[in-house]
Amino acid sequence: MGRNIGLITGAASGIGLKTVKRLLKKDWEIYGLDNDKNGLEQSSEELDNSNYIAKPCDLRSEEALKKIFTEIQKNQQKINALIACAGVLKLGTLEDMSTEDFDAVFDINVRGLWLSAREALPFLKNAASHGELSRIILLSSVSALRPKIDSGAYSASKAAVSQLTRVLSVECAKYGITVNAIAPGTVNTPMVNKKSTPQSQGNWRPSGPSPLGRIAEPSDIANVIEFLLSKEASYVTGTTIPVDGGTQAAFIPPT
Repeated sequence: MGRNIGLITGAASGIGLKTVKRLLKKDWEIYGLDNDKNGLEQSSEELDNSNYIAKPCDLRSEEALKKIFTEIQKNQQKINALIACAGVLKLGTLEDMSTEDFDAVFDINVRGLWLSAREALPFLKNAASHGELSRIILLSSVSALRPKIDSGAYSASKAAVSQLTRVLSVECAKYGITVNAIAPGTVNTPMVNKKSTPQSQGNWRPSGPSPLGRIAEPSDIANVIEFLLSKEASYVTGTTIPVDGGTQAAFIPPT
């Protein structure tokens, strides 16, 4: 069987980078994709691991993704896991949001995720056909389950991710590929932190500490990703798993 091969989008920071680090420690070979070329270069230098191949890529571009997978195919005929962590958060009322911002949210959060999965499927099928691990893990959000004011486009995009997960899981079941989504609450990542200043958030606010008393760290999400890659999760498919410390379980009135 050889070493497991993973492809992680949004690999330059946050949940994606934490997952890269986790899987490298488990002796995976990882292809890391991100549109942030500088971030990829910095993280690649930090990791200094020959099993990590960083590739700048605009996930919105079908042509760019096809080129990446053509390059991968020169060295690999399989991928054991696609972990789609790339995402963008644009805030504002639906009335005032620009077409450019709305399109950016859906192009990256939905189109890019779908294109990544579509292009990865032949590699995942090949792994599954040889009895190897074959998993797709997509990043949704608790916003798909409980939207916030000023995040209508983002919440809708993440609801789309959860629905794509359900349908794709059934389409892939006959090949032995499982497909699941994770729905994090507020996570301590650069994307969220940039939007947590009074100048940028408008009426939107991060959820703050969960009922468990803190916000999530990227490692909390990576823990669940690791579970979904394990043998113990072989019968789990078509789900969106909240990882939010109970944030969306019940409303806590302000005191």
